[in-house]
Amino acid sequence: METATAPHYQLKFESGTLILEGAGEADFAPNAFVWDARTKHYRAPAYKYREIITEFVRAKINYEDSAKKYSEFDFKPKFHIAPRPYQTASIDAWKNNKRCGVIVLPTGAGKTHAATMAIEICGRQTLVVVPTLDLMNQWYELLTSTFNAEIGLIGGGFYEIGAITVTTYASAFRHQERLGDQFGLVIFDECHHLPSEGYKYAAEFAIAPFRLGLSATPERDEIADNLLREIVGDFVYRLEAQDLAGEYLADYTLERVEVDLSDEERLAYERERMIYTDFKRRQNLPYGHEGWRMFLIRSAQSEEGRRAMKAYRNQKKIALGTDSKMRVLQDLLIRHKNDKTLIFTAENEMVYQISNDYLIPAITHETNVKERKFWLDAFNNGEIRALCTSKVLNEGVNIPDASVAIILSGSGSSREHIQRLGRILRKKADKQAVLYEVVARNTTEEYTSQKRTDARQFQDVKQRFKRGLFE
Repeated sequence: METATAPHYQLKFESGTLILEGAGEADFAPNAFVWDARTKHYRAPAYKYREIITEFVRAKINYEDSAKKYSEFDFKPKFHIAPRPYQTASIDAWKNNKRCGVIVLPTGAGKTHAATMAIEICGRQTLVVVPTLDLMNQWYELLTSTFNAEIGLIGGGFYEIGAITVTTYASAFRHQERLGDQFGLVIFDECHHLPSEGYKYAAEFAIAPFRLGLSATPERDEIADNLLREIVGDFVYRLEAQDLAGEYLADYTLERVEVDLSDEERLAYERERMIYTDFKRRQNLPYGHEGWRMFLIRSAQSEEGRRAMKAYRNQKKIALGTDSKMRVLQDLLIRHKNDKTLIFTAENEMVYQISNDYLIPAITHETNVKERKFWLDAFNNGEIRALCTSKVLNEGVNIPDASVAIILSGSGSSREHIQRLGRILRKKADKQAVLYEVVARNTTEEYTSQKRTDARQFQDVKQRFKRGLFE
């Protein structure tokens, strides 16, 4: 074993990886390294940096660390905001896990304040990674108002590296193989995005020994959970919305409104449904994800298959957009005429129909940045009382006064449902939030509804089933 006083090994960062110079194939190397026969170097993933340094120290191996390019800073807040007890507890749990790990707190609970506590504690050059440009701008404003430090931006036309830098997952994916040596702490906001292909490189290509993941909605997915544990750290602290309702978040109720298809809609729905299911049966397709994948393939291979796909879309469109839902929406808008209301649908077509019929501003992925900001500002300022959207307001927007959410249609994702609930949970005086889920009875929507309400915050809250309430 090498014990000379002069460094024998040199650790370097190269294109999102670590290489070990001064070591031959037969020499000692930490376990994270594998021999790269092309370059004649030991090579390891960049995120193994901390593990490698620890192994060098324990083995009392002399080495030169040329990989680390980040600086230390004294991040003192401009003013002190007393943390809530659960924020302190979450950061304590993170510190006790070697300043690595995932904190799960509901929307509105102050995850960003916990993150600023982590930045102050670590005192290392920091990268904050977020999913959208809107969130990037929100974080920039928060950090600028919190710390006397240079705040950089990467994304949205900016490429500025500061003591604290904010970027998007997409930009981190593009640049991290060159920037991964420049940050000692990386914070992944909405870290449930991280396990997706491509975005994970934002973590894998970084040497940062300290890591913090933040999320309100990590779904119970073993593969994704294991990847988060590997590249960010364990789940160290978790609270659900119902744990904080009343004292720190608005009290909330969940209302499920069941409606019936009209006779004409029912006939059309059953006809299209039969065409779709008969095709699946003749093709002997299984249930679940594999069955759906096979259906997509088979439906493109024949005229019969293309008609089955059309039937699937038709029966779904009937259930999602039944006229009875529009009547319920009208009654709910009257009931909550003095409340700030968000209306969610699965399809943009329905968003535009509602916007046209009820003169309610619509925000979709097609809405440009300036128009989107105009309507969000008008909503927050009280100039309008309702907004209609598909998926773009699920996360990454600040609408603290919203107190009513009406879900006319959506996916089977618990994450999406939790995100929509989170839009209305920010605490304000004696605000009572309510989420309405409007479901077409005796259609596949009932199964979709069951899937998205499997999360604990929905199971633990007493749901009142409203039958014929608005008929």
